[in-house]
Amino acid sequence: MSYLPKDELKPDGDKKGPSTNRIIVWVIVSGVGLYLVGSGLYGILTK
Repeated sequence: MSYLPKDELKPDGDKKGPSTNRIIVWVIVSGVGLYLVGSGLYGILTK
């Protein structure tokens, strides 16, 4: 049993990189992470 789709399990030479949905998720998650780090640094520096 595998949690990956079958097309990700087969090694292909013509794979084009991560899908658009995966890139969107990365952008959203990294944006939230940057916000949390930024607000934490702001809170430390202004206290």
